[in-house]
Amino acid sequence: MTVRDRLVVVGAGAVGSAIAWAAARERVAGEVVLVDPDPGSGASRVAGGMLAPISEAWPGEREVLELGAASLARWPAFAEAVAQDAGRPVGLRREGTVQVALDAADVADLDRVAEHLRAWGREVERLSGRAVRRLEPALGPAVRAGLAVPDDLAVDNRALLAALSDAGRARGVVVERRRVERVVDDGVRVTGVELDDGVLEADRVVVAAGAWSAALHPVLAERVRPVKGEILRVRARRTSLPPPSRTVRAAVSGRPVYAVPRDGGRLVVGATQYEAGFDPDVLVGGVRDLVADVERVLPGIADYALEETAASFRPGTDDNLPLLGAVGPAGLVAATGHGRNGMLLVAVTVDAVAAVLRGEALPDEARPAAADRSAAARP
Repeated sequence: MTVRDRLVVVGAGAVGSAIAWAAARERVAGEVVLVDPDPGSGASRVAGGMLAPISEAWPGEREVLELGAASLARWPAFAEAVAQDAGRPVGLRREGTVQVALDAADVADLDRVAEHLRAWGREVERLSGRAVRRLEPALGPAVRAGLAVPDDLAVDNRALLAALSDAGRARGVVVERRRVERVVDDGVRVTGVELDDGVLEADRVVVAAGAWSAALHPVLAERVRPVKGEILRVRARRTSLPPPSRTVRAAVSGRPVYAVPRDGGRLVVGATQYEAGFDPDVLVGGVRDLVADVERVLPGIADYALEETAASFRPGTDDNLPLLGAVGPAGLVAATGHGRNGMLLVAVTVDAVAAVLRGEALPDEARPAAADRSAAARP
């Protein structure tokens, strides 16, 4: 078969599905093929869905925060466009975030974070324990202080995945439920992807395979690694106290934990993090720590129903910035390495990759995450 401007996107998580949809919508290729043996699985299915560049920010990671802030600003328009094509909502929530602390050390850390964010010109409100409990009555008496971050959003990751699937189908994206072994090139430019039963030819290939991206081409080797995370999904019962309306992030004796609301009185609880390779098991110790920590923050959760435990692999990089744009042989584009900010960075990633596929430079805000940034520029 002769290739006629075929674009192959490898990986049908939120990032890959969004890129395929946008590429078909903008007609940057004659044919857009999305390849994944199990679309909508992986880290995207297990995500908490926080769109929170401010409350996710760590001191010293200004470029990570600025990229996240740029993506957050794009999220409402991105969500509206996907919902319009899909004919269904994406599950965007606008209630904001409260970040809370329970002991003196965590309160001190909270104050340092607030000072750091204000220095960057970000809006946060410091609250006493009593004030933050008035804001969210589900919080327990152990909460000593909090920050209100009204501009953070959240998204129901599974609603988003379903909407992206429908939106891509509406725009003519072809889905191949097959496994890609590697990207094929002739030493100058990509020529397709190798499957288990042959080669699917293509003019351009976008690698959006998350933690598995490093194995698909030598230019990505050792630049993306799996970072294991576990989550719980719980549901308030008829006799339970109502869950919080906002995303709740906390530090419990230095350990981070979050609870992200879903419709139907549900919460997604995380966030364990392990450097454990591709170990798929949910560990008893991880579940124990999540339950113990979230119960100190939201005591009523003990009466909730436990609906699901799950583990998956975030694609980590050395500098916590993703790999975006052209890299290696001509026609190869990376969209991977989003780490803990995968859902947040979908919107800016779509715009950055679409620009590259149109033959343009990466947008200014995405340049720190350029996939071809030199090793010397990375820590």
